[in-house]
Amino acid sequence: MSQARANGIQIEYETFGDSASPALLLIAGNGAQLIFWEDEFCQSLAQNGFYVICFDNRDAGLSTKFDQAGVPDLMAAFQAAMQGKPVQAAYSLDDMADDAVGLLNALGIGKAHICGLSMGGMIAQVVACRHPEHVLSLTCIMSNTGNPQAPQGKPEALAAVMAPAPEGREAFIEHNLEVWRKIWSPGFPFEEQRARTFMEKSYDRSFCPQGMARQNLAIMATGDRRPLLASIKAPALIIHGSADPLIPLEAGQEAVRVIPGASFLVIEGMGHDLPQGVWERIVDAVSRHAQQANP
Repeated sequence: MSQARANGIQIEYETFGDSASPALLLIAGNGAQLIFWEDEFCQSLAQNGFYVICFDNRDAGLSTKFDQAGVPDLMAAFQAAMQGKPVQAAYSLDDMADDAVGLLNALGIGKAHICGLSMGGMIAQVVACRHPEHVLSLTCIMSNTGNPQAPQGKPEALAAVMAPAPEGREAFIEHNLEVWRKIWSPGFPFEEQRARTFMEKSYDRSFCPQGMARQNLAIMATGDRRPLLASIKAPALIIHGSADPLIPLEAGQEAVRVIPGASFLVIEGMGHDLPQGVWERIVDAVSRHAQQANP
């Protein structure tokens, strides 16, 4: 792994494949580190002809933390957002999108295919809006448009992801295993050992629950992105699970309606996660979409 100075912060990143190949930037979700994009998944994309780049968003992993901003009151912010009131945050999705483009610039990459998952999909959308000259194609997985009136996730799923993570390695691991069970794909068996190993690696690499809270605040502060999304020119692919308990399928359907010319892939039985049973299908879909968009 390596670090780059971009948009005024340090960004930790990792690459796979030939740097002469078209670049594919993977953007992780809320609180997730670059190791969310597992090596086998990234290698599969690289074998399909891409220079794959994944990185730690600000306030996650080994990238710059914003601890000086403190720990936000997410419940108060959520209530304000639902009432249409402004939410104050240390940074917004605009800043996180600028981080992503700043990393590309630091690596000498002028244009890239952009793929984001969950919050990463929101950041990818903003990249396509703010920096269209850098975007060859856009793929959003299990994301939304920021519409505050859109259907919300299941209460038990929302409560699980909003609950504060306990301190202590074993408590953290057990807590997050329970979160994963709440958002897991009902059409696929729960991968206990894979999930546990991932949680162990995540805790050992960087324990920063306050960063996840600040990223959540950035989502709320950015608000409804629909007016911006209507301006996207890049070829867009929306991928969503039919059984997503956290960001319902309707959110993906709305994104398809809002983003001009967007195509849609629904994966039956997929929740708010990437079980290994969907990897091949997602790798193939992302690869085909990007290859068709190549100039």
